[in-house]
Amino acid sequence: MGLWITLGIVVVIAVFIILMFNTLIGKKNQVNNVFGTIDALLKKRYDLLPKLITTVKEYMKHERGLLEKITELRAKAVSGNLSDDQQVALDNQVSKLLGGIMVAVENYPQLKANENFMHLQRTMNEIEEQISAARRAYNASVTDYNNAVEMFPTNIIAGMMSYRVKKVFEIPEDQRRDIDTEALFNK
Repeated sequence: MGLWITLGIVVVIAVFIILMFNTLIGKKNQVNNVFGTIDALLKKRYDLLPKLITTVKEYMKHERGLLEKITELRAKAVSGNLSDDQQVALDNQVSKLLGGIMVAVENYPQLKANENFMHLQRTMNEIEEQISAARRAYNASVTDYNNAVEMFPTNIIAGMMSYRVKKVFEIPEDQRRDIDTEALFNK
């Protein structure tokens, strides 16, 4: 009788460990899946950037440095040699520079009226909205994963599996400030 009770306890513990293990694997895979979505959207953005830059370049000859910086970051992004954290940082830089292009465009009425540019701008806005939605989904998945990695009892299994807390997408401090629109239009 004692053998059956011991065996029953061992089975319950084994099932509990298997459930925690599978839960952690599921959460890790969900984070990877959502990051893959972000990666695909960023690729779409980086494929569109050369078209946007070519269209804008004719109108913004004196803004050349900004366009060259975006081109350089795009090349770095599509190289495929970046860690998740490096890709997050690079994405933040590109987002900031794209905002600069859109603000600089205000000085070029003929560019704003250009049909190709208008289409590219709408497409970029759509992609940026999709990236924003994917970032929110990623952050939710990472938070769920991080909770499992840090909370008892799954943290024990996570430690044995060498799972570590992942970073969420965050907006850099310089992008959190209010925009000084007067300074933008007086450039």
